[in-house]
This record gives sequence, C-alpha cells and structure tokens, in this order.
Amino acid sequence: MKKVQKRYLFIIIILIIILLIPIIAKTIIKKAYPFKYDEIITKYSNEYNVDKLLVLSVIKAESNFKEDVVSSQNAVGIMQILEETAKEIAEKENIEYQEGKTLLNPEENIKLGTKYLSELIQTYNGNYILAITAYNAGIGNVNKWIDTGIIKEDGSNIENIPFKETNNYVRKIIRNYKIYSSIIGK
Repeated sequence: MKKVQKRYLFIIIILIIILLIPIIAKTIIKKAYPFKYDEIITKYSNEYNVDKLLVLSVIKAESNFKEDVVSSQNAVGIMQILEETAKEIAEKENIEYQEGKTLLNPEENIKLGTKYLSELIQTYNGNYILAITAYNAGIGNVNKWIDTGIIKEDGSNIENIPFKETNNYVRKIIRNYKIYSSIIGK
C-alpha cells in the first residue's frame, strides 16, 4: 500500500473511532445505570408522587438493584429500609408485613421505600436534598443540623453535612439523578 493510502486509511479509522465513542459511552452508561424494575418503580412513584428518577437514583446508591442485600446497619433489600421504618410505613398504609420476608420482595420494598421517600419529601416541603439526607441519616439528625445552622433549611449547603457517609450519599444520589436524567434526555 502506498504511503498516502495508509494515511487516508488511518484518518478514516480515527474518524470512525471518534464517531463511535459517544455511542459506546452511552451504551456503557446505560449498562451501569439500568432501569431495572421500571414498571414497579413507575407504579409506586406515580402512586406516591415521587420523581421516578429519584427512586431509581436511591436504589442505584443503596443496593445497585440487589434484592437481598443487608447493610451493616441492618437495612434490608433493594431500597435498604430498616425493619422498624418498614413496619411503621406498612402499618400506616395497611400493608401486610412479615419481618424478614417483606423487605426481600423487590415490589414490596420499592413500595415501602417510595412511600417513605414521599413522606420525607412532604416533611421537608418538597426539598429532595433534605429528604434524601434524612433517608440516610434520619429525620432527627437532619432537623438537628437545620436547627443548629449546620445545614440550611433549603438544603443549599449540603457540603456541611457532618456525617461523611451521608455527605457522600447525597452527592451520589445527585450524580445518579443527573446521569438518569441524561439517559432519558431530561
């Protein structure tokens, strides 16, 4: 092959690679950020008036869609709910609850987790940042941080969240939400 032909072939290959990079990147992102349990998530996010992408973002951060995971704090299932919290929600919602079983059922876990998220969003007047902070650290901690001025009532200074795990968690949810939004073109 002549030198000129090799150069053109090289340029064509480079152009093809450049054109394929966004397609490959989007494919990788879609694999890393699945819409698993989409029907169930849609059902309960609509029922409890919670942004579906927020529910997906919480699940991604909490369990990465693993159904039977149990945390070191004994949070259970896909949305990592504490048994005590789940029992309270189930009682309010008149849902049959079986300790050790209900939270391992993805649909029941998503239902209870989404309802809890809805309650937190209402508690914090629609502020998703404070709601997800409370989902991780608890309402008592979040209220104390607001009362003492550690974090603002509007959630605008999340960098001040004193629990490192919660601080990272909130950032992870925000990142997940942005990625899910970009996948669907929102």
